[in-house]
Amino acid sequence: MPTAYLILKHLHVTCVALSGLGFLLRGGLMLADSPLLQARLLRILPHVVDTLLLASALSLAALLGQYPFVAGWLTAKVLGLIAYILCGTVALKRGRTKAVRVLFLILALGCFAYIVSVALSRNPWGFFLFLS
Repeated sequence: MPTAYLILKHLHVTCVALSGLGFLLRGGLMLADSPLLQARLLRILPHVVDTLLLASALSLAALLGQYPFVAGWLTAKVLGLIAYILCGTVALKRGRTKAVRVLFLILALGCFAYIVSVALSRNPWGFFLFLS
């Protein structure tokens, strides 16, 4: 495998793990009503990690010649990402009540798990394959 591919893949997977753990941490802080949620590092670092995540994803897609709306599994990941972002925004910022934020936190984590399952299986059904 070419070195550039391996570097990008490892960067991407590392950023996926950091992004997921960071979201889980911020979700836990939201549930605890912790003022740490407003800490400067927790407001800036997720944007840095997610920018690297997106840049590595776009670079991998270009390097491999696989693009959303051409490769079904990549289309599923992009649609899952949009759902994850929307649910995550409601969970951490826009939910008016804690019950709404908890519901959307659970939905966002489900979206995250779906995206990872699609990436691992390279199948748009992801973990839903096991339900049939």
